[in-house]
Amino acid sequence: MVTETRDLRGIPLWLVREYLVELGGAAQSEQHVIGPGWEVRLSQLADFQIGSLRIGEIRMEVTAQADIMPELKARLDRKLIRAGG
Repeated sequence: MVTETRDLRGIPLWLVREYLVELGGAAQSEQHVIGPGWEVRLSQLADFQIGSLRIGEIRMEVTAQADIMPELKARLDRKLIRAGG
């Protein structure tokens, strides 16, 4: 198993969780999704701020079998790149 952590800005936690469910995961809680050979823990971070601009930020910790991590990341990235992916 390998683990990768990524901070995401400008996308709400609930939407990332929905994307993970669309990729075959089952939501165990608001912040925990388990899929075949992988699991993801999500946590809300303090808003990222530049001057008066504030952007929501979450942390995504993905643990997966080494052989499926590249495909999982690629599929998730396609969803994260465009809204409504």
